[in-house]
Amino acid sequence: MASHRKLRAAAVVCAVAVLTGPAPVAAWAATGGTPAAAPTAVAPSPDPFAGLTADQIGDRAITATQSATSLRMTGRLVTGGQPLDIDFAVDDHDECTGTMRVGGGTAELRKLDGITYLKGDSAFWRTSMTSQGMSPAQIDATIELVKGRWLKITPGQQGSADLGGVCDLKGLLADLGKDRAERRGLTRGPDAEVGGTPVATLVKKNPGGETTTVSVSREGEPYILKTVKAGGAEPGTLVLSAYDKPVKVVVPPASETVDLAKLGQGTSA
Repeated sequence: MASHRKLRAAAVVCAVAVLTGPAPVAAWAATGGTPAAAPTAVAPSPDPFAGLTADQIGDRAITATQSATSLRMTGRLVTGGQPLDIDFAVDDHDECTGTMRVGGGTAELRKLDGITYLKGDSAFWRTSMTSQGMSPAQIDATIELVKGRWLKITPGQQGSADLGGVCDLKGLLADLGKDRAERRGLTRGPDAEVGGTPVATLVKKNPGGETTTVSVSREGEPYILKTVKAGGAEPGTLVLSAYDKPVKVVVPPASETVDLAKLGQGTSA
């Protein structure tokens, strides 16, 4: 039926948009994931933040991070009640490449020149579309159409803005400085290292027993390198790296893609 074909096409995009959820950086920390290991002790060195309060260091970190032209983000989020693992490289030209894993399934996502490409395994599509209320028959028919292929989503198609938003670096970082009061009350913990880079450790005690820890680079620009949320209902970790490094996006061969519009022309399950 035509209504089922429209539902199938819309759900493919909307399901992933729902699963990816809002940008975790804006909330200072990702949700879900494995608690961070104990900080690695580092030898004393000149402190670039000497004389600054923890809140002032946080302000500098936000300003620097928002100025980045690209970065890589890896971690685990919890959205819709289930964990979502992400690994994406994103730049300020709305280009990105990376992977996501949810419900035992994995998908790759790429965006270049405004066109989003998404390739998932059967488990990924099944989890995504089940969350949208599609029937088993509808899900099976859709999976058959996209199996082993990249779904091509062009600007203007339903859900393209939501799904492509994961590649919008400026949008991902825009909310960092909006609620200044939310990030007040930081304290500075022991210095540590993240990926071999010395960092200043900022700690915020949140209502409900949550503790958010933010690691700020002590070398070069004071970029945020890691955020950890411990306690509460959604503990987790997000690591930011590869700041200002070129992001190379490879466009899938046309022979391996299927246009989103084609999903409305398939079987009538």
